[in-house]
Amino acid sequence: MSLAVLKSRALAGMDAPEVTVEVHLANGLPSFTIVGLPETEVKESKDRVRAALQNARFEFPARRITVNLAPADLPKESGRFDLPIALGILAASGQMPADRLDQYEFAGELSLSGELRPIRGALAMTFAMHRAGGASGIQRSFILPRANADEAALVGKATIFPADSLLQVCAHFAAVNGDAGLIRHIAAVNTARPSYLDFADVKGQNQAKRALEVAAAGSHSVLMVGPPGTGKSMLAARFPGILPPMTDDEALESAAVQSLTSGFTTARWKVRPYRAPHHTASGVALVGGGSTPRPGEISLAHRGVLFLDELPEFDRRVLEVLREPLESGQITISRAARQADFPARFQLVAAMNPCPCGYLGHPSNKCRCTPDIVARYQGRISGPLLDRIDMQIQVGALPHDDLLKQADGESSAAVGMRVEQAFAAQLARQGKANNGLTTTEIDLHCRPDAAGEQLLRTAMIRLNWSARAYHRVLKVARTVADLGGSAAISQPHVAEAIQYRRALREH
Repeated sequence: MSLAVLKSRALAGMDAPEVTVEVHLANGLPSFTIVGLPETEVKESKDRVRAALQNARFEFPARRITVNLAPADLPKESGRFDLPIALGILAASGQMPADRLDQYEFAGELSLSGELRPIRGALAMTFAMHRAGGASGIQRSFILPRANADEAALVGKATIFPADSLLQVCAHFAAVNGDAGLIRHIAAVNTARPSYLDFADVKGQNQAKRALEVAAAGSHSVLMVGPPGTGKSMLAARFPGILPPMTDDEALESAAVQSLTSGFTTARWKVRPYRAPHHTASGVALVGGGSTPRPGEISLAHRGVLFLDELPEFDRRVLEVLREPLESGQITISRAARQADFPARFQLVAAMNPCPCGYLGHPSNKCRCTPDIVARYQGRISGPLLDRIDMQIQVGALPHDDLLKQADGESSAAVGMRVEQAFAAQLARQGKANNGLTTTEIDLHCRPDAAGEQLLRTAMIRLNWSARAYHRVLKVARTVADLGGSAAISQPHVAEAIQYRRALREH
């Protein structure tokens, strides 16, 4: 047989389209050609494959070898095609059986010795393979490096066969009745409840803790404003511990995004991501990009928390890229040659000082900033972005005597229990968190009583709110009512929600 056909997967954003690897051996002067829009890493596989075959004691055919990666218009990158190319050469030259190749998909980078090295995006590729099999009715198994096995096997019903080397894969196809073949892998995931930092570590700040409880219950974004040393960063670091537990689907989504950067381990299964980029981060680092689009911080925080400390210190153009993802929950990276979509349903938690020196409103330190300087500093955050942040709260400084007298607060477990109950009520009522309600759903589920409606209208006029701000306050009021176990939104719920939107300038 001079032609072998195998299946593999490429990566295009979160998608993993199928790639057919065709290997043809022809007579003529010895050559090795790879076609099908390969990038540099794929072109270099010629040397890796040749050395791997020779060091594994196989014969490298002295013939005209042509490898086609179809479809031809899909860019191919990384070393994941090494394994299927090597197997295709062996099958086409008759050095291994080819009768069962169509039952599998292959991905793996080869070392010069024939060992298999881990690849990027194994979880995304496995998920795409399983989903395609469900649609077509033809379920294939996946052979890939052992280092990727736990990650890939998280796709519950997918059949994963890990291998350490090219020789092991060849032995699997040469085995009779499964003897000496590869063994199906079952994911070894951490089933214990995730461990987070505890809210009880933060002394005082009961109002800020209450606001973060509301934010966690309704998936609301929040901005904390206060002098240095008041506990803003500590509160943010402990915020993931009060979020509702991740579902299997949410955990799979989050893990698939992180696998695209080789940053996922099974020890992080069902642990809410927490990303805290430095304020020198670029727009590409935040939203993703590159010639081959990769996910940025907002996608790596998918189903978790994105913490932006010292918010005004970020470049204003960088902050503006957050506006669309905060609304849509996804980001589209467009380049001249390709386009990639990444999920970005993160919960934004931001922190900032009230002024450049940081001590505006501090009980014991005098602020040295003029009103113009304060306004200019706070103005680094644009109105459109601030309008999209649901809650804007003050985190005040405590006098030293009061701070020393503060007892430990509630634990994250106690707060998280209330959050989970409120979130369960939202799912039962509307099937989603309050932050995701559409305008029609707001009219249906967030209508306050007459007194609450009048208070909200008065606040909107006096504070000069936009229609977006009005709707966001309504959604926060709905969450406050859910935490109180109330089916109706009353005036106290609306009043509390209004107080969560007055930390910065009125807008």
